[in-house]
Amino acid sequence: MSDEEQEQTIAEDLVVTKYKMGGDIANQALRLVVETAKPGVSVLSLCEKGDAYIMAETGKVFKKEKEMKKGIAFPTSVSVNNCVCHFSPLKSDPDYTLKDGDLVKIDLGVHVDGFIANVAHSFVVGASKENPITGRKADVVKAAHLCAEAALRLVKPGNQNTQVTEAWNKIAQSFKCSPIEGMLSHQLKQHIIDGEKTIIQNPTDQQRKDHEKAEFEVHEVYAVDVLISTGEGKARDGGLRTTIYKRDPSKQYGLKMKTSRTFFSEVERRFDAMPFTLRAFEDEAKARLGVVECAKHELLQPFSVLQEKEGECVAQFKFTVLLMANGPHRITNGPFDPELYKSEHEVQDPELRTLLQSSASRKTQKKKKKKASKTAENATGQPTEETEAAE
Repeated sequence: MSDEEQEQTIAEDLVVTKYKMGGDIANQALRLVVETAKPGVSVLSLCEKGDAYIMAETGKVFKKEKEMKKGIAFPTSVSVNNCVCHFSPLKSDPDYTLKDGDLVKIDLGVHVDGFIANVAHSFVVGASKENPITGRKADVVKAAHLCAEAALRLVKPGNQNTQVTEAWNKIAQSFKCSPIEGMLSHQLKQHIIDGEKTIIQNPTDQQRKDHEKAEFEVHEVYAVDVLISTGEGKARDGGLRTTIYKRDPSKQYGLKMKTSRTFFSEVERRFDAMPFTLRAFEDEAKARLGVVECAKHELLQPFSVLQEKEGECVAQFKFTVLLMANGPHRITNGPFDPELYKSEHEVQDPELRTLLQSSASRKTQKKKKKKASKTAENATGQPTEETEAAE
């Protein structure tokens, strides 16, 4: 990036506005996909719907700024039951049709001018107040949701990333579940989805030694990603086609095949360093061919489709949080209804119980939020989540 003289942070109001605009679009895209996810609906159609919505809505903001990049920051993925993440099939791949009782994870991301808002949400198809979910699926959804809520209260300036890791382990254990081993939540920066500071889940002894301890600081942004399993928490590549990749800007290589070169120049032009799906290419067959050489020489990093053991279930919640001077502000969140999940377990640890009962919002934030969401509304011409909720 040529214009990297001065890194833009959420200390600037306009940057906060861009994050919130992306966050609102991500939240709306997520709700749209959740509402459409009924028995008999195909995963491919849900992924296409989410991506099309993000492209349409990001196309409506900052129209005068012709040079500004905006759009998908993570392609819509719909991973079901024991599939952990990144399932976003191509038209030429085997599809999956949703059925009653499936535990569905929807993961997507939006960016406005490179400022990224990611979100993921889990729910069980067919769950209702009259027909709540019980048993292991309820345990794992509840555990993952409470891990996300704990993280919202722990990811704040002055705290350490290790505190979040420990809390996640304890919460998962109290529901007889395991966090997926070695999964990372990343700091976000402009155009960078995998910033240097991270929070690790359920690290192995070796990962615990290698993982950088870090302290959260004011004006940082994080995509906090929780993945909990009813099983051992070991995710393996299940042998399904990888369809999501991202450019690794640190790698260079002279591609030999013309198809690869054409494909790669389109990647650089359209997506820069954001994750993208091969579905986004006009000619899917050429994209499937072109990606091979690029991935082999590490110009592109794959987001492999990971799976837990057959018969287990994995739940995921991800939110994006801005560490504002007056407290953490969550800009993305799914439509979770705790009454739909009845688990016989609960968090045992007294400190964590107190933490989870504490309020995550600040009085002072409320007023500023109103003002910021008004700014975002003026910029987008659309009411943001908070103003809608207040009306």
